[in-house]
Amino acid sequence: MRLNVNDCFSIARLRELARSRLPRGVFDFYDGGAEDEVTLNDNCEAFRRLRLLPRVLRDVSQVDLSASLFDAFMGLPIAVGPTGAVGFGWRGGDIDLARAAAKHGIPYTLSTSATASIEEIADQAPGRLWFQAYILQDKTRLNALIDRAEAAGYEALVITVDLPVGGKRERDLLNGLGFPMKLGYRNVGQFVRKPVWSLEMLLKKPPIMPSLQGMAKRQVDRTNMQGVAGTNYDPAFDLAALRALRDRWPRRLIVKGVVNPLDVDAILDVGVDALVVSNHGGRQLDTGLATLDALPGILQAVNHRVPVLIDGGIRRGSDVFKALALGASGVLSGRATLFGVLGAGYEGVDRALTILGDELGRTMQLCGTPTLAQIDASVLARPPGSHFEDKGQV
Repeated sequence: MRLNVNDCFSIARLRELARSRLPRGVFDFYDGGAEDEVTLNDNCEAFRRLRLLPRVLRDVSQVDLSASLFDAFMGLPIAVGPTGAVGFGWRGGDIDLARAAAKHGIPYTLSTSATASIEEIADQAPGRLWFQAYILQDKTRLNALIDRAEAAGYEALVITVDLPVGGKRERDLLNGLGFPMKLGYRNVGQFVRKPVWSLEMLLKKPPIMPSLQGMAKRQVDRTNMQGVAGTNYDPAFDLAALRALRDRWPRRLIVKGVVNPLDVDAILDVGVDALVVSNHGGRQLDTGLATLDALPGILQAVNHRVPVLIDGGIRRGSDVFKALALGASGVLSGRATLFGVLGAGYEGVDRALTILGDELGRTMQLCGTPTLAQIDASVLARPPGSHFEDKGQV
């Protein structure tokens, strides 16, 4: 029986729905990670390793999932993180992500490599909007994108700092996947097996990435093992360049991609407003530390100076709960909402956020914490031999 969005009661099922409708190479682009995918898998496993220690005999008849970030309301302690090239998996998917985020009262982050423009999102899906800027070598274009985000009313600029060069994504190399997508002997069979997706892509004009339009095309170079990620990005970007962006951007500035506590003070000295503990979903550097394992060290270094968010491996509402219990101010949803949109468009994203919210509320009730403020390390166990016990960080 064909899987339907209404049959999806977990993010894992939404992932299967996405996989069922996309050619293998296209699905692998979104699903895959770098090299052996150790970090990709460990991001999820870190949440599974951390156990809960619930409190009982508390009134949990009502739970409040609402949060506040930058003195503004959030319906959930979640923001939709930046994901690129969404329109190749579901046409109009970027707008669907933003609309669903607005419905749930949470921020949406538009990627530089999105298949919708800064202005399209602001016009068609107004809400709390953040713009994620990759550091392009073309600084004229980068500055123009930032100016457009300011003019369109985006409340925050997210600077991704963990992508000086692209990772070695071997699934993409194996599939020969690039952008724009081209039929070839390696993938034609995959496309034939998914006729609905393939016909839609063939009959309509292929999606574009408006913020990158006119730049060098990104095709896989199998000879040099060069994937599509990281092309046109600036490996020389440093603290001085970050400070220049801080001076240019008048609103909230978020730095995404921090896992080492030694980097924290210098970044905060620039005047950023929040950090995101992120390893790019395991898509760039493999065998890097799982973000949940990195979170306690970053929180200790930040010492309450700015909010700290986390992404990577979040597939359950209980994962959101665990991040909050460790001290995070919230999480960014990457693949969880991406699987939703790839499987069923707006309905799929709405389903993904509903699942995470339902599971978070249920976990709060079962752990005796009716408000987010009551979620702390007292409801976390320390499994023998765990990272947290060894480091004394919980």
